[in-house]
Amino acid sequence: MTDQIAIVGGGTGGAVLANDLADRLGSELDAGDVRITLFNDGPDHVYKPVWLYVPFGQREPDDGRRPLDELVDDAVDLRIDRVTEIDTDAQRLRFHGTAPSVDYDYLVLATGSTLEPERIPGLAEGGHDYYSESGSTALRDELLEFTEGHLVLSVIGSPHMCPAAPLEFVFMADDWFRERGLRDEVDITYTYPIQRVHGNPHIAEWARPIMDERDIQVETFFNADEVDPDSETLVSMEGTELDYDLLVTIPPHGGVDLIKEAGLGDDGWVDVDKHTLEAEAADNVYALGDTADTGVPKAGSVAHYQAGVVGQRLASEVRGRPATATYDGKTLCFIETGMDAASFVEFDYENPPSPAPPSEKLHWSKLAYNESYWLTARGLL
Repeated sequence: MTDQIAIVGGGTGGAVLANDLADRLGSELDAGDVRITLFNDGPDHVYKPVWLYVPFGQREPDDGRRPLDELVDDAVDLRIDRVTEIDTDAQRLRFHGTAPSVDYDYLVLATGSTLEPERIPGLAEGGHDYYSESGSTALRDELLEFTEGHLVLSVIGSPHMCPAAPLEFVFMADDWFRERGLRDEVDITYTYPIQRVHGNPHIAEWARPIMDERDIQVETFFNADEVDPDSETLVSMEGTELDYDLLVTIPPHGGVDLIKEAGLGDDGWVDVDKHTLEAEAADNVYALGDTADTGVPKAGSVAHYQAGVVGQRLASEVRGRPATATYDGKTLCFIETGMDAASFVEFDYENPPSPAPPSEKLHWSKLAYNESYWLTARGLL
């Protein structure tokens, strides 16, 4: 009997896991004892961190896009289709239209995060973002025309993808306007929904002095409630109003309805054991990356490390051995502090982050990693 491993989602977590399993289970795949299928609702794999650089003219969206069939091992069955229902009792996936259902023995969910700007009245009409391809290109056009006024960066969605990216954007924008001799004409304000500038207190403590030094104004405990595009005003639940000339936001994030409808997590992210990444509400189901509700950042490095853990556990289960691999919360992140300098953090469940002093070397290290990312997706790094 062939064990069927289904992976839903072809982002970082899904692609890395598919290639990891193809390597670990090579002999079982050759013998027909296991089959690995990766399901994705589109033909491309997207490396979203590229979008941060698009508004500043440093990257094009296509730089972060590759066909999945060029990244995934030939031993993996790649199916471009949208999963519309998960039946965890029958261990079955169903699809849009008349496509036949697929049974699984093991299921891994790597369905990621979605943007939900409609949750804030006026946000879709009045705000820009760099968390989507279309948002990043539209923001690029706006920035090129923006020579004076008030730029507001408002963190609305939390948790959200790449927690450092809001800090990166205001640091890069500050530097970008200075290089053009426009910084005296542009005011920058950063808002965050709790009483510090980042969810992690150690990163917040590091970032706040840099913001103060660069005259980046800060509004904490600012929970955006409404955007008025006509008057160009952002209003918080706390009653604070901010006038803006250019509004850049991190929109509210959510998981996917598929997860909620399957009873695996109320917010569209799967409730899991944070060490084993096993779903709490169903047997033989794992989740990783943004999809796994572990409390760690929704970042590509997290998906990468978790994919290795899930790969080890699934290989053990297929071979009838105890699954012992565990995830320790490991996260690493480069944080741009301008157009030519960056910091770096690494932490886990037990050890808090301690950001490195910004340097040009770390900036180039981040750019080098962005270029080599495709080797990571292929399972080579």
